[in-house]
Amino acid sequence: MSTNPEQIDLWRQAASEHQHLEFKEAKNQIDTRKLSEYCVALANEGGGVLLLGVADKPPRPVVGTQAFPDTIRTAEKLFQSVGFRVDIEAVEHPEGRVLVFHIPSRPRGTAYHHDGKYLMRAGEALVPMSEDQLRRIFAEGQPDWLEEPSRTGLDAQQVVDLLDTQTFFELLKLPYPTDRIGVLDRLVCERLVDKADGTYTIRRLGALLLARDLKQFPDVSRKVPRVVVYAGSSKLETRLDWAGTRGYAVGFQGLVRFVMTQLPQNEVIEDALRKEVKLVPDVVIRELVANALIHQDFLVSGAAVMVEIYSNRVEISNPGEPLVPVERFIDGYQSRNERLADLMRRMGVCEEKSSGIDRVVQAAEFYQLPAPDFRSGFRRTSVTIYGPRPFEAMDRNDRVRACYQHCVLKWVRSERMTNQSLRERFHLGEDKATIASQVIAATIEARLIKADESVGGSRKFARYLPSWA
Repeated sequence: MSTNPEQIDLWRQAASEHQHLEFKEAKNQIDTRKLSEYCVALANEGGGVLLLGVADKPPRPVVGTQAFPDTIRTAEKLFQSVGFRVDIEAVEHPEGRVLVFHIPSRPRGTAYHHDGKYLMRAGEALVPMSEDQLRRIFAEGQPDWLEEPSRTGLDAQQVVDLLDTQTFFELLKLPYPTDRIGVLDRLVCERLVDKADGTYTIRRLGALLLARDLKQFPDVSRKVPRVVVYAGSSKLETRLDWAGTRGYAVGFQGLVRFVMTQLPQNEVIEDALRKEVKLVPDVVIRELVANALIHQDFLVSGAAVMVEIYSNRVEISNPGEPLVPVERFIDGYQSRNERLADLMRRMGVCEEKSSGIDRVVQAAEFYQLPAPDFRSGFRRTSVTIYGPRPFEAMDRNDRVRACYQHCVLKWVRSERMTNQSLRERFHLGEDKATIASQVIAATIEARLIKADESVGGSRKFARYLPSWA
């Protein structure tokens, strides 16, 4: 292991710190407890490097560090503190001494802790590891819940009776086989069904995707999506509580159509004509329902995807806390159910990786909706979509959230947010430039965005980036 100054310069060019890369100035020293916590957090994220003597804000100049002159002794103390070996290098960079801590990944199925605290990274901060994350780590190496058998000892006819194979082939845009054996061979090839000793087994994944009636699969029947419709803007009066029956893939179009039929309608005027439009556009419901189905945590028992419809909003939630921080939903992607996500993409249920949330935010801008409100709660992830609301009716949180999401949407498209682009997002005229500037200032104050320093200090041509960019 030998790190040279050129490698340090490459690390400095990274767009932002992340789960595997951390910079600290530490010109003279760093708290040893905090150092141990960073080592534990990075190990829990899969390992990485921590550099002392480099500023953590771009362009990340090397400032040099006098910390830990005896790296061998430091490594020994660090091992005693965290319980695993961290290799430390002192690199003489032309601009100063840099200490490089090479932090290994935690072993599979094991999470590290420091003084009883299991730590992970969240943005630039260290936070206690969520219950969901700990459960996923401890479950590593165990059989995937989705790949386990749901129904066993079936003959060929029973499999075809239980699964909607016709729709399955239609979704894959494949010709339906001329005989039943061809149908079953395809299901076996896709690892949705297994064959052994002359009988067939339907995996949970196969049942969840293709079941004609999920009640025929008791171990997955609680995973059917629910749609609850309330009479007003609160939960006081429930008008409808409906649960799906078909598999996610074969029943998806019907689920979306049902949700759309339950949405309240608003009257709008276009070209001097009055017409009724749904509270939320179809594309938003489609993407968010697909996202909730794909990213749910199936190990959370007694919980399912829910679509709750109120008079002024729609809330869509799924079991499990997200793998990606909610503020990074637009630009980030990580699925806890990769096979489920891949099959649903191939069957046209959802878009390519990471584009679904982009489409939701884009639709919110186009239809002049308040920005989606993504939240992570106890063992649950939710998003709230509100009906159309003019800028004047949006509160400060609505405006700041919309400004941040607009900035990230521009960033993922290799564009930059400006005062003009934000005015266009809010449908504000040029005479409202001062109001847009106030929204930008509030979003900067919330530490969600920052000025793009590459264009200099000109206010007229100012551009903005997400704070983590």
